[in-house]
Amino acid sequence: MGLNLEYINGQTPIDEDEKEGLLIPTVTTRGELDEFEQLNIDEANQWLLGKKFNVERVLTESFVKELHKRMFGNVWKWAGHFRTTDKNIGSDKHRIGIDLKLLLDDCKYWIKNKIFSEDEIAVRFSHRIVKIHCFANGNGRHSRMMGDILIEKCFGQEPFSWGVKNLTDISKTRTEYIAALRLADEEDYSALIKFARE
Repeated sequence: MGLNLEYINGQTPIDEDEKEGLLIPTVTTRGELDEFEQLNIDEANQWLLGKKFNVERVLTESFVKELHKRMFGNVWKWAGHFRTTDKNIGSDKHRIGIDLKLLLDDCKYWIKNKIFSEDEIAVRFSHRIVKIHCFANGNGRHSRMMGDILIEKCFGQEPFSWGVKNLTDISKTRTEYIAALRLADEEDYSALIKFARE
């Protein structure tokens, strides 16, 4: 029967060859996929519990990939690997590594020189990494968890709430989140920082 997915505003479609990387053959709907992905994300959160990370470890390509694999590796064969197809958003597939390196270096500079508040650094990082769209799926959830790790595990601040809702479902909260992302695309991060702390 195969995996039949419907997409909502802001979700990037998964290509047919990427769907073949699904490790759970019984999954056929978006709801079932979301359920298995959430279980995997819960495992990643368990792995993070009680851990402290330094910026030098978190702001590396290897950590970015490791976190994605921990979040989605039980569901997708390609978890933790950069996407090999171009999408309707994000960097060209051949530029992912380059654009990520630029972001990692920028973030280290922001931190070292206290260019922005810690909240803004974490939110800017989260926004920029989702714009790169490193992976075939899970980029939004991965980017928010990266932001959470920076703010909580590296900076020792309270974690973000990200609107305290499931942002993969159609909702007023998701609409607000997408609107805040669009403003951040224009270099106005105020709404996204506010949303992250709501």
